[in-house]
Amino acid sequence: MEARPWHRHYDYNVPTTIRYPRIPVQDFVHVAAKTFPDKAALSFFGSEITFWELRCRILQFANALQALGIAKGDRIGLHLPNCPQYPIAYYAALHLGAIVVNLNPLYTPVELQMMARTTGLAALVTFDMALPAIRALCQQVEIPRVIVTAVTDFIAGFQVSTAKSLDLEAGWLHFSELLDKTTATGIPKVALAPQDPAMILFTGGTTGIPKGAVITHANIVAGIMACAQWGNPTIGPIPAERRKVLALLPYFHAYGNIVVMNWSMVTFATQIQVPRFNIDELVDLLSKVDEISFFPTVPTLITALVNHPKAGSLDLERKLGLLNSGAAPMATELIDKIKAMGIPFSEGYGMSESTSLGVANPVLGLKKVGSIGIPICDNDLRLVDIDDGVTDVPVGQPGEIIMKGPLIMQGYWNNPEETAGQLKDGWLYTGDIATCDDEGYLYIVDRKKDMIIAGGFNIYPREIDEVLFQHPKVAEAVSLGVKDAYRGETVKAYIVPKAGEKVTEEEIVSFCKGRLAPYKVPKIVEFRSELPKSAVGKILRKILRDEEEKKKQKE
Repeated sequence: MEARPWHRHYDYNVPTTIRYPRIPVQDFVHVAAKTFPDKAALSFFGSEITFWELRCRILQFANALQALGIAKGDRIGLHLPNCPQYPIAYYAALHLGAIVVNLNPLYTPVELQMMARTTGLAALVTFDMALPAIRALCQQVEIPRVIVTAVTDFIAGFQVSTAKSLDLEAGWLHFSELLDKTTATGIPKVALAPQDPAMILFTGGTTGIPKGAVITHANIVAGIMACAQWGNPTIGPIPAERRKVLALLPYFHAYGNIVVMNWSMVTFATQIQVPRFNIDELVDLLSKVDEISFFPTVPTLITALVNHPKAGSLDLERKLGLLNSGAAPMATELIDKIKAMGIPFSEGYGMSESTSLGVANPVLGLKKVGSIGIPICDNDLRLVDIDDGVTDVPVGQPGEIIMKGPLIMQGYWNNPEETAGQLKDGWLYTGDIATCDDEGYLYIVDRKKDMIIAGGFNIYPREIDEVLFQHPKVAEAVSLGVKDAYRGETVKAYIVPKAGEKVTEEEIVSFCKGRLAPYKVPKIVEFRSELPKSAVGKILRKILRDEEEKKKQKE
């Protein structure tokens, strides 16, 4: 097979390689502020902050943090939903050479404890609704500086909260008060190199204990520039004055952080910030917006949107520009629906360890049914033998995806053992199994750890899931291997029926028998009202697997 056969499938105005500027991430804020000072950088419940105003507040906050003693290399926890305070605190921390630690606002105090201890937080920026969890956290872990805001503080018409109104602990600081009393707005003099860490993204470990992927300034610069170039076919022709991105993916997640927040700085797009996902609220918001140039999202959200009773009145065909889907596979039925609406889309694949990017379908170019696409600019990719991890597998044979390039993390924070297990000679071992055709298009087979071995057969749950999704009464489905005394493991399916539909185990099994080899057909079916999901809507097999383990222990 020729080297990088995928290059010939890049869209006409997407480069095969990029000359990345050797600058820290926050410099893009200054470029945007100088280029479009009066354009809205953020729109939050109708309240707008221009690029110039955002730059000023970022520098104010950076100087405020510096006055509090924050220095290069310190870890700053950001425990916030999508709101103006997040980019202000994020870019302020980066100006000081501090390392942003992204924390999911839904984490429990126990989860936060582990992350706070692992990273040794010098400061934590949090919000009013999370105060009970943070108070519990601070009884267990000493965090020198806790800065609190109210989500509504940057919405016009709402009274700005105070330390007193939030009843903050002695010594805790208030976000807006800290900003208001800081008069210095100069750029802090901190020497930064491209290889300096910019943020830590926590991701699931093989031991079940989350590990922190260290992402450098160079990683983020490469990620946002590659993403911007990949979107050229449809976003490039849109005048920068009109560009808008729907900021619904959470900033604390790699996908939302890179493909929404950081991407908007290099493309000068207005971020329409949405702090939480509620389908009715989203439909209401979209009814008031004239156009969305870019909508990075996940399949569960796309499904909810296009099937909403009011979807027909939203004029989505005209309103939505490029739709980008990630985090989980799009069902063929959903892809067909988006195509029929004439909405350009690209489905992609990436990990926290690869700065959320890696593989994507060309926006205008050739897309193949079931494929996640081709490696993006400067990302080298191989499929290697699942057992030896070294030998390249033949075309069409399943192998583990390994990737190398400017997107790949520096390593895991204070975890040399896990780093050595996943980074070898610069190659990131993803744990994902795929096949590749002779044109370089990749087809995910499954996660290495999700593979089911039943009666000696290797079974990939994704293949079963695809069939389950085709059932007309199924809204959501996932399968996994559960322990079986006879077969070693057996296939179990979890089904969420469509609203108003009733479906039986016999119906599901019968449906699968006509579409799957006998050993792949689910032997057990469990119906649920919902399935456990991550912050970006990815179904969490691990939680279901843990539930099954607990059941077995009780037997």
